[in-house]
Amino acid sequence: MTSERELAQGAKAWPFEEACKVVKRLGGKTPEKGYALFETGYGPSGLPHIGTFGEVVRTTMVRQAFQCLSDIPTRLFCFSDDMDGLRKVPDNIPNREMVAEHLGKPLTKIPDPFGEYESFGHHNNARLRAFLDEFCFDYEFQSSSEWYNSGGFDAALLKVLAHYDEVMAVMLPSLGPERRQTYSPFLPICQKTGRVLQVPLLERNVDAGTIVFEDEDGNKVEVPVTGGHCKLQWKPDWGMRWHALGVDYEMSGKDLIDSVKLGARITRILGSRPPEAFTYELFLDENGEKISKSVGNGLTVEEWLRYAPASSLSLFMFQKPRTAKRLYFDTIPRAVDEYLGHLARYDPDDDKRMENPAWHIHGGGNGFPPAEEVPLSFSMLLNLASVCNTEDPAVLWGFITRYAADASPERMPILDELAGRAISYYRDFVKPKKNFRAPDDKERAALEDLLTQLEQLAHGSTAEDIQNQVYEVGKRHDYENLRDWFKALYEILLGQEQGPRLGSFMALYGLEESRDLIRAGLADELSKSA
Repeated sequence: MTSERELAQGAKAWPFEEACKVVKRLGGKTPEKGYALFETGYGPSGLPHIGTFGEVVRTTMVRQAFQCLSDIPTRLFCFSDDMDGLRKVPDNIPNREMVAEHLGKPLTKIPDPFGEYESFGHHNNARLRAFLDEFCFDYEFQSSSEWYNSGGFDAALLKVLAHYDEVMAVMLPSLGPERRQTYSPFLPICQKTGRVLQVPLLERNVDAGTIVFEDEDGNKVEVPVTGGHCKLQWKPDWGMRWHALGVDYEMSGKDLIDSVKLGARITRILGSRPPEAFTYELFLDENGEKISKSVGNGLTVEEWLRYAPASSLSLFMFQKPRTAKRLYFDTIPRAVDEYLGHLARYDPDDDKRMENPAWHIHGGGNGFPPAEEVPLSFSMLLNLASVCNTEDPAVLWGFITRYAADASPERMPILDELAGRAISYYRDFVKPKKNFRAPDDKERAALEDLLTQLEQLAHGSTAEDIQNQVYEVGKRHDYENLRDWFKALYEILLGQEQGPRLGSFMALYGLEESRDLIRAGLADELSKSA
């Protein structure tokens, strides 16, 4: 029997390809720090968003794959850059005037505008942890402020000071002419105002571990680079952090490719090997534009979860991470049905199970994907909600149990969840766009023929029996392209251009109810009542 390790070594799914890079990096030996370190970063000036979820879930998938390939312990750090100075007041917070008085200060030194935590940074960090905990991620939260102020970065900061000229040689070519004149990798914290200062350095004292700069009041001030008196610009900070923590793996978006290269060079200057890197493509909105947290286009995690389970979002993140993808409401039904398909095909005894996205979505097989059978697709539930025009899941269950006698909310919790989500999606996205039309003469003749054929079918006829009749009627009425016949049925009976496999749908909805639906379409009652 093939072992788990052997299966993992032969797996081709991208998380295993990435995990193999970490295995090769470590050469089978546990690092001196005692574990392989995976990291994700978070800018806490805003709330967690769908990109945060994507980065953590993808990194978790790579970590799970690594754990199958190696016995080396692992840790996942979710690192918050909460010592950054706040540059602008977010639009979506209360007490904006109060926060404006503290611009430039580290986020952990700004009062919480919500009045719940000791600082704005602590508030957003708590939101991040709650967000990650909601999805049961296995991670360790890390705070930039705590690392700087506790002295955890002191040794690394002294190294940056000792290699100041080399770091500057890396950074200056990446800056514009004006920025080069005032740039310093060190950002001192003003001891009077508490602000993070973007000022040039007047002097450096490597032996004393200090820098000299001109303070906001014009006075020359000398401070240590250690103990939280300074922080680094974010790109040198990234490289310094990789060195100080010994990060082995970190992924980032396509927009940060140049930053990763700069950070990696700085890490090498400090004497360490930069982490294995993975670049993922960015998400696009409905118009093909890059999703921006500040613009607010695209889709939020909360919006996705209003209409579909988290597992479908995890699948969306798993699929083709190096390809730019539209992330909008119309992607949800397909993602749900694709997830259900992978779940149905998952076999814990299959040697190819690690290629199935369900393995990666559900903890690398540790908890095993749920074994529940789901007899209906999400798309079918949407169409059922559409013709029933209901917001009550119990109505859908009335049809479901008639179609699948052994189905029940208790026995099929996934299906029960999907029924509720389908109603929400139908109400918000399908119903407002429904556009019924009356049949033309050719379509009317074909519909009357289809009604006659369905009236002759016996109660309990299968979905295949019904589908065959739909096909035969379309052929009999000279539809050279049967797609035109099905499109007509969808537009006349469902008020939409696309729809389900009609045999399966009519078997679910019921033969008599389907006949009534056709009668209503022939009488033009559907378009008049819409």
